[in-house]
Amino acid sequence: MLGLGSVLTAIVTPFDERGMVNEESFVALMRHLAENGSDGFVVAGTTGEASTLTDEEQLGLIGLAVAERPAGKTIVAGTGTNDTRHAVFLTERATELGADAMLSVTPYYNKPSRLGLKRHYEAVARATDKPTILYNIPGRTATNMPPDLLAELAQIDGIGGVKQANADELEPIEGLDLYAGDDATFARTLDLGGAGGILVASHIVGSEMRRMVDEPERRAEIDASLRDVFRTLFLTSNPTCTKAALNLLGHGVGGLRLPLVEATPEESEAVRAMLARHGLLAGAPA
Repeated sequence: MLGLGSVLTAIVTPFDERGMVNEESFVALMRHLAENGSDGFVVAGTTGEASTLTDEEQLGLIGLAVAERPAGKTIVAGTGTNDTRHAVFLTERATELGADAMLSVTPYYNKPSRLGLKRHYEAVARATDKPTILYNIPGRTATNMPPDLLAELAQIDGIGGVKQANADELEPIEGLDLYAGDDATFARTLDLGGAGGILVASHIVGSEMRRMVDEPERRAEIDASLRDVFRTLFLTSNPTCTKAALNLLGHGVGGLRLPLVEATPEESEAVRAMLARHGLLAGAPA
């Protein structure tokens, strides 16, 4: 086991009114999440809008997270791209900055072959002495890594886990820590003996998701009670509704960078209604 924790929040990247990274808000949010169920953070992942960050911004956030991490919490750096040289560069720098592990998404758009994927991950794993977590999300990358390929990639030194966002192929893989890639499969992943999840809803209901780990006898019940949270946060492309929810709760994470746009009035109202159903708005910061 990698020992990174069970509830890893794929933390959003806050922006200020000028659209620049808001470091103060990021640190405040990280501390809040640490007090509400999170064992660690994936920094500059999909939810962190990494695809619209410059290298300087991305590495700056990773360094900031390492420097300001709450005691005992882990930092997983999102360092995957569809250019192996670039992924190696980001992985090397994130290692130097002190990240505990790397999350490396399947190269997107260029649709590599199985051999190309193997060579890519061999290069990434060589670039760090920290564990690399594979990220399989065919809905965004147009390339799926089936279980037999994941088992093959597990043989590469340094490859230690997989974030599985293909629910149809969610299963244990020998040699890899299994992390849920979707909030909706977190309970099933835990039931399968997986390590945990790389989660989005833990921004909002982190303490409840923590209970799914700590109270296995109540897991199915808690999971059922959170289904509307999972659905609402993904009404449109993530992290649109997650940022809307955080802003309604007073966390001041700002807007999004194009091509993503802020929640529509209808989406915002759905988010507000979900927060109200769960009794969250009453406890929002002033």
